[in-house]
Amino acid sequence: MSAHETDIVADPIVPLVRITRVFDAPPELVFRAHTDPELLVQWLGPRDLVMTVDHYDCRTGGSYRYVHSRGDDHFGFYGCFHEVRANELIVQTFCFEGYPDSVALERLTLEDLGDGRTRLMATSLVDSFEGRDAFVASGMESGVRQGYERMDELLAS
Repeated sequence: MSAHETDIVADPIVPLVRITRVFDAPPELVFRAHTDPELLVQWLGPRDLVMTVDHYDCRTGGSYRYVHSRGDDHFGFYGCFHEVRANELIVQTFCFEGYPDSVALERLTLEDLGDGRTRLMATSLVDSFEGRDAFVASGMESGVRQGYERMDELLAS
């Protein structure tokens, strides 16, 4: 995998999506991009959406809510942080307000590869294969890839 490829795999055995990505930045910078709301709004999601943060308390026991907007369309997301360990781990729930009965459990780990590089590994576990497939079909893959390209640009600046 090159430093800028995003690998997204739907697990065939459990209703889970696995994402792997290498960044040309040390873990502390990749972690900060995920935990600082002022940075998060600069990269999370597709390029054609504007993100506003209602609240973002990225700590063990904290919670978040943000909205992506495109014209008159608004997409709200919320959840809570179950475990946050600086520069290595974020475990959180993820809910889309359009489907409030569907909750994903997400786990993100950061691995220091040396030479200022970090491997991000993330999983999103949902309650059914149908839910997982709907999650993937919603444009998640494109949004994740565009978001990580935007994070590359942010980390390089």
